[in-house]
Amino acid sequence: MGRFITYLKDTRAEMQHVSWPSRRQAAVFTAVVIAISIASAIFLGFFDYLFSLVLQKIIL
Repeated sequence: MGRFITYLKDTRAEMQHVSWPSRRQAAVFTAVVIAISIASAIFLGFFDYLFSLVLQKIIL
């Protein structure tokens, strides 16, 4: 049990050294991640559609 308490104390001490982003930075980073995810989905969806059309032409 002593090792676990030491672990918790060390974790708490390390968390005080963390540089947390501001609310605005967190919102901007979240928006960037969402935008890149949507762009990637559109890009991959477009090529999936193209490849499915090509495969339908080859098979039929």
